[in-house]
Amino acid sequence: MINTQAQSGFQFYGSNTKKQSVKFKLINNLIVLPLEINGKELNFILDTGVNKTILFNLSQNDSIGLKNIETISLQGLGGGKPVDALLSKNNSFRIKNLKSNNEDLYVILKDNFDLSGKMGITIHGIIGYKMLKNVIAKINYNSKKIVFYNPKFYKYQDCKKCEVFPLQFYRNKPYINVSAQIDTLSSKTTNLKMLIDSGGSDAMWLFEDTKEEIKTPIKHFNDLLGEGLSGAIYGNRGKIPQINIGRFSIKKPTVSFLDSVSTFNARKFKERNGSIGGTILKRFKVIIDYPNKKISFKKGASLKEGFYYNMSGLNVAYNGKQLIKEEEATRVYKTYNTGGQSDNNTVSFISSFVYKFKPSFKVSSVLKDSPAAIAGIVKGDVILKINSKSAHNYKLSDIISLFQKKPNKKIKMLVERAGLKLKFEFKLKERI
Repeated sequence: MINTQAQSGFQFYGSNTKKQSVKFKLINNLIVLPLEINGKELNFILDTGVNKTILFNLSQNDSIGLKNIETISLQGLGGGKPVDALLSKNNSFRIKNLKSNNEDLYVILKDNFDLSGKMGITIHGIIGYKMLKNVIAKINYNSKKIVFYNPKFYKYQDCKKCEVFPLQFYRNKPYINVSAQIDTLSSKTTNLKMLIDSGGSDAMWLFEDTKEEIKTPIKHFNDLLGEGLSGAIYGNRGKIPQINIGRFSIKKPTVSFLDSVSTFNARKFKERNGSIGGTILKRFKVIIDYPNKKISFKKGASLKEGFYYNMSGLNVAYNGKQLIKEEEATRVYKTYNTGGQSDNNTVSFISSFVYKFKPSFKVSSVLKDSPAAIAGIVKGDVILKINSKSAHNYKLSDIISLFQKKPNKKIKMLVERAGLKLKFEFKLKERI
């Protein structure tokens, strides 16, 4: 048995344990894992872009008995000030047969992320380096499964369809070298050093002016890209002709161009030009090997699919649960004798009504001059139906995906506003 008390990072139970398979949820291109902290199971995003384990959504019902607490401040992406946090030491982390008994946990006192509202399920935190530092992780986005391997027993198989890259680490975050055609008017390619960021749902981020060629394209729109530890992250959204990950050429990926204010802390690694996020990573089967400092990509069936932004202009958030009246049919069998050799059966259905708690969704913001805004939808509208299907039958990720499917798709919506039910209709439209 390995003594995990003295070691940092996850270890396998038993010296001969070779692997551990874990199912995950894929929401908005992010991997959500069940992580047990001090005996309490919570939902954590696997984020290769963080070197600290951060907890930012904890209620009294989720009490995990924090240990050895001290007050600190943390600085991250965003243009704001550092945030207040607690540092708790010597915590026990576990995911199935992987465990670490000597972990630091950073607890954000004020949750500015609201990831739970944006993802439709409770998200408690993010974990990255500490989960991956001692294992080899094979991620299959299609089957939604990660297999963690013990490096002592893992052997790479010959794979002609794979590309293997060395990883460079800075502050325990993994970087690879790629190339991209950024200028739409030139075929020139630019070498880039990119963070592998499984905790970013976008395809790519590029930091403006870290290289002469990295400029926002003429066709773009400004948008709120998300929330970092230090506040809102703004930037311009556009597309570039292609990015090359080894021999894999990915055409017309969506790219967010970030200014120096939002990325001040991230730019401390002077060689970094941006990051590759979940919208690209999910198109591959990925093997992340921190112990041997390398990463492997094997193309998936979705590699050549198109890239689209939210073409509705709507940002939708979870709005709690509501009681929904549903009809429930019960099957009843009746047997009667006709006087023959065998009995006959009839089947009938008895209907009754039951009340069930179902999710509710609302419009959290509407982009100016977008199809939804022109149609008349406003912030605060509660969504009742989308394309004749009750909204509570969707997952939040399904709604977000629906708005990114293809241009010119017609969307019909029924919403509730100030007690009134209103109908709207619009078509998805690319802004770039």
